[in-house]
Amino acid sequence: MAFSIAPLPYAKNTLNGFLSEQTLTFHHDKHFQAYIDTTNKLVAGTADEGKSLTDLIKTAQGPLFNNAAQAFNHEFYFNCISPQPLQVPAGLKAALESAFGSVDSFLEKFTQSAAGNFGSGWTWLVNSAEGLKIVNTSNAGNPLTLGQSPLLTVDVWEHAYYLDFQNRRPDYLKSFVAHINWDFVAGNLT
Repeated sequence: MAFSIAPLPYAKNTLNGFLSEQTLTFHHDKHFQAYIDTTNKLVAGTADEGKSLTDLIKTAQGPLFNNAAQAFNHEFYFNCISPQPLQVPAGLKAALESAFGSVDSFLEKFTQSAAGNFGSGWTWLVNSAEGLKIVNTSNAGNPLTLGQSPLLTVDVWEHAYYLDFQNRRPDYLKSFVAHINWDFVAGNLT
């Protein structure tokens, strides 16, 4: 079973004002596809062939981990985005209020964490043994390796936003939080 790239859950021209069609073409069709292709090459004919991306993230190291995790991270990230503003479902809203005081407080802490995530990586909302929390990972890092369940992520590698925001990561993050697919996030909480 070879991995294949998941199509975007929205048209590439529906995020204008946030991410351009050009950014989505490069990010989804080139970067994401390269991680899928490399993962397929690395598992072909090995004991890892047939494992899920989640299993590979939990067991692989080196180039296989990096590519499998980046494939997972990118698919997850693209699903975290909505072309239209969405309301936070009641159950998720209650969980965020319990953990962070309010949805606005969560968003402030999340964007601050992402803005301060040094270099290339990801900022996540996760469900952990201690409850909901925000974690930063570097490079291909993924909270599954820490026994945490990802609920939301934002890609802070520059290729995710540079064509539209250049070096203005805070502006990208402000636009990102206005486009969160809260239904996807809530679905990960259960």
